[in-house]
Amino acid sequence: MKPKSKILIIAGSDSSGGAGIQADIKTITSLGSYAMTAVTAITSQNTTGIKSIVSINSKEIAKQIIFTCEDIKPDAIKIGMLHSPSVIKSVIGAINKIKAKKIILDPVMIAKGGTKLINNKAIKILKNKLIKKVILITPNIPEAEILTKTKIKNVDDMIHSGKILLNLGARNVLVKGGHLNTRNLYDVFLNKNEIKIFKNKKITTKNTHGTGCTLSSAITTFFSCGKPLKKSCELGIKYVSNAIESKINYGKGHGPINHLNSIIINKKFK
Repeated sequence: MKPKSKILIIAGSDSSGGAGIQADIKTITSLGSYAMTAVTAITSQNTTGIKSIVSINSKEIAKQIIFTCEDIKPDAIKIGMLHSPSVIKSVIGAINKIKAKKIILDPVMIAKGGTKLINNKAIKILKNKLIKKVILITPNIPEAEILTKTKIKNVDDMIHSGKILLNLGARNVLVKGGHLNTRNLYDVFLNKNEIKIFKNKKITTKNTHGTGCTLSSAITTFFSCGKPLKKSCELGIKYVSNAIESKINYGKGHGPINHLNSIIINKKFK
């Protein structure tokens, strides 16, 4: 099987493999595309939390992006953890140089265990400059609350925060509703022309580490292969739901999901 598309991931590394670049690579590969990377930070973490974060020099991040894309041009770009103003500025400069069009931003701000992954100055630059450069932004509820300075308690609040992000310059928004205390799971996709609410059953489990990274990478993969953006969101949500449902139960804390749920191995290895 040949890869269906080529995707560049700009994100941080997760040593436990459940989130970050590791989750992105697994997702993109299991959905049939080719993953390239520009690492923004190295974290020492496991399912119980983050021990340390080491930043990669912003100039080196830009070099990874530009040098990779000069040789293998990506069909789409997924952006994850960008932890400082210099990193965000560097990424904006690099994506301007490579003239990428299909860019999806997962504004990673808070780890599953509660650790803050981005400072306030970086949040301001992300809001004022980066979201205008991307085709879709995919905040969860805590991230949407930080970006819009609102409180989100229900689906109407999710829609309201999405509209604020559109007014800030976002072209399309997917507000992820996993943090709502509801029986069903609601994710809200919206742009200036439409609002679509995706409703799915909520799966009770503590193993949800890396769901945000996985979802944005899945959406990027489907979108890079020519699917419409709204359909890509629908398919990405379904992929993540299946990955959560297979319950692999690794680790003592917030365990990873099963990225391999979409793969059927039909070859015998001898």
